[in-house]
Amino acid sequence: MFLETDRLVLRPLTEADADDLFHLDNDPDVMRFINGGKATSHEEFRRESLPRLLHFYESLGRHGFWAAVGKPDGDFLGWFELRPLKDDDPGEVELGYRLRKAAWGRGYATEGARALIRKGFTELGALRVVSSTMTVNTASRRVMEKAGLTHVRTFHQWWPDIIEGSEEGDVDYALDKAGWERGRSAEE
Repeated sequence: MFLETDRLVLRPLTEADADDLFHLDNDPDVMRFINGGKATSHEEFRRESLPRLLHFYESLGRHGFWAAVGKPDGDFLGWFELRPLKDDDPGEVELGYRLRKAAWGRGYATEGARALIRKGFTELGALRVVSSTMTVNTASRRVMEKAGLTHVRTFHQWWPDIIEGSEEGDVDYALDKAGWERGRSAEE
């Protein structure tokens, strides 16, 4: 199952993506707001990260993580996530994305996010899309806003490792199906 946009092809992640995913997870700039930019060992990546990324969500009937490749060259740009918060309930899904630095600032995150939101509401039975990030991650927050999500709350939670900016807390964004439909009507 592939999903195409003007500039991207989104496809389920596979084992063949492992090297690209490992390098993505080991770029300190990419991981700055995830784990403070710390490197991940091959063993930890294979044991923890890769199985999570390749997980099949029964309620969606598919994987929740999608490789993003650029058109027309097929370069791996990163991944997008659209997966149920509860494994057996596709009603509320989480949107996420992680892109290589070379893809930053080019609108790919917004383009992929919008495509997956549309798929979630029109094909996957989603009723609400949620996303979160650190308050100080303004680039990610802007992607959420451009994709139609609105700020729901700012909150503080305990993390085992302190990341620069974590004292500002985290933010949740959301978009429900009715709001998405109203936004589409206004665009037409």
